[in-house]
Amino acid sequence: MGPTERQKQILSWLAEEEKLSIAEISKRFNVSEMTIYRDIKPLLEEKKINKTSGGISLVNISQVPPHSCTYCLKDINHRHPVQIITKQGKVEQLCCPHCGLLRYSDIEKQVSQIICHDFLRNTTISAKMAYFLLDSDFQLNCCQPQAITFDSLIDAERFQKGFGGTIWRFDEAVKEVSKRMNGDRSCGCHD
Repeated sequence: MGPTERQKQILSWLAEEEKLSIAEISKRFNVSEMTIYRDIKPLLEEKKINKTSGGISLVNISQVPPHSCTYCLKDINHRHPVQIITKQGKVEQLCCPHCGLLRYSDIEKQVSQIICHDFLRNTTISAKMAYFLLDSDFQLNCCQPQAITFDSLIDAERFQKGFGGTIWRFDEAVKEVSKRMNGDRSCGCHD
């Protein structure tokens, strides 16, 4: 198991157990504590986890400033935000479909719903039913690789015809964006 997979598992364990010690994580993965410290360093830098006296814990979503993305901490993009609703009823606001897909990948087992907006109509839709256009020439100056959502395949194809890119269904888009990030958890946001 590589660092990216261990980071994902650590986030999943923290979502269930709230706090973990470095020694416990090391034992579960059967790797050295130094390996775990290297694995958690990016999570600390991205403010996804906190150091505690006994180990680590998830950053409390309530600590994220209002109108900020819970994944990249940038301001919420009002043109195409995403919401994740967990099984515990917590609502997370994400700035764009890119961050929504990555956050979903991190906490998939805890997600009850993931909601986004049709880019053309600005209507609320289930992200699991949406079509995601990646790599279009239409720049929104947001996280990269940029993802734009559509309720209709016909609309996605028309937009693709004018601006290029590739169309993906939800599960494929989650995998594709995660793969492209290749363990790099920064969103490549344009400031």
